[in-house]
Amino acid sequence: MNHYYLLGRSGLRVSRLALGTMNFGVDGFHAAYGKTEEEAEPIFRQYLEAGGNLIDTADFYTAGESERILGRLIDRAGVRERLVLTSKATNTVDPTDPNASGNGRKHLVRAVEGSLSRLGTDYIDLYLLHTWDRITPVEEVVHTLDDLVRAGKIRYAGLSDVPAWYAGRAQSYAEAHGLAPMINVQLPYSLVTRGIEAEFVSMAQSLGMGLTAWSPIGGGLLSGKYRRTGEGISGTGRLTNPDAAGREINPSDWKIIEALESVAADLGRSMAQVAINWVATQPAVASVIVGASSPEQLASNFGALDFEIPADARRRLDEASAPDLGLPYGMFTPQYQSWVVSPGLGIGDKPAGYAPPVFNGATQPTT
Repeated sequence: MNHYYLLGRSGLRVSRLALGTMNFGVDGFHAAYGKTEEEAEPIFRQYLEAGGNLIDTADFYTAGESERILGRLIDRAGVRERLVLTSKATNTVDPTDPNASGNGRKHLVRAVEGSLSRLGTDYIDLYLLHTWDRITPVEEVVHTLDDLVRAGKIRYAGLSDVPAWYAGRAQSYAEAHGLAPMINVQLPYSLVTRGIEAEFVSMAQSLGMGLTAWSPIGGGLLSGKYRRTGEGISGTGRLTNPDAAGREINPSDWKIIEALESVAADLGRSMAQVAINWVATQPAVASVIVGASSPEQLASNFGALDFEIPADARRRLDEASAPDLGLPYGMFTPQYQSWVVSPGLGIGDKPAGYAPPVFNGATQPTT
């Protein structure tokens, strides 16, 4: 994995696959599928050996244990400066304290200091809101993140799991007042979760945010380890574990799974590799966050970048997974616009080749 791209409208270079560490640790909310430090270290080392540089964690993951483990692993490997370390805050770290959660200045400053301590570092490369808290004024959030950048506590700011209007308001406010911009928005995106295409993709492209996608295999749904049975579903994993949070599988999901299975067989690839490749090559996506339960699984995920999905196969996947976004989004399609807005005309924003991508490297990637 030796190709890196800029994250949003910034100079920060990130690998196309990011390592998610939500399962580093065996305490707290994510304990059902957590890994001990001894189990996490070979996964971390495998990621480094493959050339990955973008690491994703949060203060909420395994009650802070993910950050502590990650800090020790980074220290032992001696790789702090080569990594783009990402952490997040919003969720409570003390349910008895109303200011120990949310996106207010008091909590974010406290949360950054806590993460720095657990990670054993002086700065966080990319710091995100973990989610929208529905009540903190966006102006307060943007000013707080800007202050943290100016103080050297964080290098870049971004957002995770917020409404598109909120991300747009944050970025526009930052631009208008000369504050640190939001360089990315982190969202769930997969063949079974395409709802972000209604607003977020064009928002990210227009406002200079790189989209980092989490759960590219739909929480394991697209991994190939689940099969439909007369009783419902078979297979070992989060979706069949009563102690782990999982989603219900509906008929449209099975339609997508069957199309993915067919395409993967045609390409001689695993279903997970095809699912990750599809996300990684969608518009506005800068990096895809992958987790792993073993070094072998992570190595297999790296293979998602080694091939190209042919146009016909991509069309099959797109058609099987096409989301019903409803109105008014149906009015923004090329079909509708060529029928009503500009009938009989071919109108585009710029001719082909107007702004070809810049790639500095010996070999241009195939995807």
